[in-house]
Amino acid sequence: MHIHILGICGTFMGSLAVLAKELGHRVTGSDANVYPPMSTQLEAQGIELMQGYAPGHLQPAPDLVVIGNALSRGNPAVEYVLNQGLPYVSGPQWLADHVLQGRWVLAVAGTHGKTTTTSMLAWVLEQAGMSPGFLIGGVPQNFGVSARLGGSDFFVVEADEYDSAFFDKRSKFVHYRPRTAILNNLEFDHADIFPDLAAIERQFHHLVRTIPSQGLIVYPTTEEAIERMLAMGRWTPVQTTGEGGQWQARLLVEDGSRFEVRFEGAPQGVVDWELSGRHNVANALAALAAARHVGVAAEQGIAALGGFRNVKRRMEKVAEVRGVTLYDDFAHHPTAIATTLDGLRKRVGEAPIIAVIEPRSNSMKLGAHRDGLPGAVAQADQVVWYAPPNLGWDLAATAAACPVPAVVCESLEAIIARVVSQAAPGTQVVIMSNGGFGGLHGKLARALED
Repeated sequence: MHIHILGICGTFMGSLAVLAKELGHRVTGSDANVYPPMSTQLEAQGIELMQGYAPGHLQPAPDLVVIGNALSRGNPAVEYVLNQGLPYVSGPQWLADHVLQGRWVLAVAGTHGKTTTTSMLAWVLEQAGMSPGFLIGGVPQNFGVSARLGGSDFFVVEADEYDSAFFDKRSKFVHYRPRTAILNNLEFDHADIFPDLAAIERQFHHLVRTIPSQGLIVYPTTEEAIERMLAMGRWTPVQTTGEGGQWQARLLVEDGSRFEVRFEGAPQGVVDWELSGRHNVANALAALAAARHVGVAAEQGIAALGGFRNVKRRMEKVAEVRGVTLYDDFAHHPTAIATTLDGLRKRVGEAPIIAVIEPRSNSMKLGAHRDGLPGAVAQADQVVWYAPPNLGWDLAATAAACPVPAVVCESLEAIIARVVSQAAPGTQVVIMSNGGFGGLHGKLARALED
């Protein structure tokens, strides 16, 4: 079968393409923005990519078109599909029908930490010899690919609350029907499709309704929104993580790079790993709880986490030039920005930290998070904000409210000039965006070298 994927370079759709290819289909795809790491992964898989959404990409007609949720009515490829009567489906529906059917699905949902926690869980199961399938919204460095069918009944999926397609406004995760579910956290996000937090809670409750009574829900004790959502009705046993929960961590190093795991008060072992930050400690507890539900002993899981390498673009060290360290990070929500910078601060101590942030997500562009941004950067020494031309709110006012020195730049050249003028040996530069940021990482590294 020839499957053509519209929006193929999105992290979810790119992973879907990998699975379809592994199932033996001929896979092609179109996207407006073709950039790494997904573009390089797809090219390595032998999947043909086409720039833009020309109707000609759909000639001769494929057997099926999978339409990504970034596409809407008026898009030339979408209009062509509808006018020609081509068979089409949403990505989550295709995944449910062709990959997840009949498998033990372990789903990782939440506002933050989904990609990292999904990768941890897949790695723990892999190290336990369970050969899980997985679909991850990023490229986990332990596997080098964002999705695979696997060799067992277990499938680990990053379960996103964003909508499925222009013709299916349900959250993606409603399609997945997990037996084991991690709910990491629950905050307001995706302001382009959700009017308020209550609307997101309702979607999460739709997910909870699909989890069997012999399944398991794992969630942290600190999340009031999750408690409120579960109070709408719950039919599944739960295990809790964090303060006062069944799964707890005792930090042995302040940055979270070493910690003891306890389950129901009993020590299970010590995680000693490359990662830092309390958010990653919380992610690890959830992964261990979910893995235990499918038969992986905590000690096995702890040993596996010792060899876990984080996903690409999650505080990924991309260069060290003349003593200046550059990181690429996906953070695009005030909470994620704050926890990432806090983890780095605890790791590097007094070393200068420069945060370079692109407000690129739909929620950011709408200004939904602007009140939370000044406080989110408190652990940096200075911040460089990028003001893209289509930003519809006053980023200068946000910069003025920051508790640390902050400037707004309107071009990559201005950002590079600012960082080069401020960075000295020992400086840590964190570049935060959920997009390619115009190749800033490489350009900045070259400028520092020169």
